Amino acid sequence: MTEHEMIKGCIRQDKICQRMLFDKHAGKMMGVCMRYAQDNMEAEDIMQEAFVKVFQYIQQFKFEGSFEGWIRRIVVNTAIRHLEKKKINFNELEDDSPNNPKIEPHAYIHLGEEDLLKLINQLPDGYRMVFNLNVIEGYSHEEIAEMLNIQAGTSRSQLVKARKMLQGQIMQLQKIAV
Repeated sequence: MTEHEMIKGCIRQDKICQRMLFDKHAGKMMGVCMRYAQDNMEAEDIMQEAFVKVFQYIQQFKFEGSFEGWIRRIVVNTAIRHLEKKKINFNELEDDSPNNPKIEPHAYIHLGEEDLLKLINQLPDGYRMVFNLNVIEGYSHEEIAEMLNIQAGTSRSQLVKARKMLQGQIMQLQKIAV
């Protein structure tokens, strides 16, 4: 069955097509959810809520552009709304703040994708959100500011601080590996 046929089936609320569509995209979208969530349970909640929206609004897909991109946008927006409920704080953190994440020492020689994801997930919520939206998803600071109801300057500042914190964590891991 082609993706086009699957989407048409989902518009008709065909349960088999919905299951096929979910199975096809759930793995990648779970990866997106994990970048915004604190743990697997929260990521699963975000993904479930996002796919409910996908099926609720699938008739609005215009068959222009990437369907996966359309789903990803719903997932990202759902993650943002989910985290807004947690009252994300976009305060500036000092480098010696007790809120800075602690890294479990591991002897890494090379940082893999999974390791980097763990470091990103340890960032404070505001840093992690802006880092993911800008670096991973490719949104501009102006778009991020609109999405998160913050100033573009706040987005830029959060990204600079997130990168600095990640660099410090990576340097610390490299010292441990030597």
